Amino acid sequence: MNSIIVFGASGQLGHCIKNLAEQKGVNIIFPDESEANILDTDALNKVFEKHKPAYAINCAAYTAVDKAEADVEPASRVNVTGAENLAVLCRKYNVILIHISTDFVFKGDKATPRVESDEANPISVYGQTKLDGEKAVAAILPQHFIIRTGWLYSEYGNNFVKTMLKLGAERDELKIIADQVGTPTYAIDLAGIILHIIEVNSKAYGTYHYSNEGVTSWFDFARAIFDISATKVKAIPIRTDEYPTKATRPAYSVMDKSKIKQTFNIEIPYWRDSLITCLGRLQ
Repeated sequence: MNSIIVFGASGQLGHCIKNLAEQKGVNIIFPDESEANILDTDALNKVFEKHKPAYAINCAAYTAVDKAEADVEPASRVNVTGAENLAVLCRKYNVILIHISTDFVFKGDKATPRVESDEANPISVYGQTKLDGEKAVAAILPQHFIIRTGWLYSEYGNNFVKTMLKLGAERDELKIIADQVGTPTYAIDLAGIILHIIEVNSKAYGTYHYSNEGVTSWFDFARAIFDISATKVKAIPIRTDEYPTKATRPAYSVMDKSKIKQTFNIEIPYWRDSLITCLGRLQ
């Protein structure tokens, strides 16, 4: 396999790519952020010159959705300027970029799964900065894959699954939002399709949607976590307006995965099956 470099290697997706690469015996470069900060173009240039990768995977992102509402400039620097910096260097060194984006680029006001060609209309600063990052990559670099995902969880980092396990062990009951719908994505599964795209040396550049299969709410997701892990806690469904946040979330955040399944001839695991795998590894 060609040389691969991962930016944002310390995040949960970066950890999952590293875990899977080790299992597959794939040699991937995971530079430290101090060496490869996507906002430091001089340092990035040295990294590209040193490693001469065929592929770059951008997992680096500002993902604090609520904080971003007041933290617009830092969020924009990471999600837009950082993506732009990588695209410029990928073009300079003839590198294929796999850039990770989000379901938050959509407004989420229509109860039909979003396809890649649907109009993006973010309702949060986070969503807007991620969309602007997508546009920067697409404008600068023809040889790119943009993969939108959502509701990401794994054994690594901070995520909904680990938070529910922690709170479920500490409390007698938890109130969980029941009117926001989407699909959980096991980051190991996402890492698998990223490596698959590289393994088959695909030139089918463009934007793709990836999550696990199925549809659920945050409440039902939490209930599944508690049921599978045998966590004894009462889950209480609530409406979004009963749990106000600084950033508005999409009410319907389901993505259509037909394009990625057909293009790469893959099967995508059902969300609950992947959750069982993750919880088994966590416990």
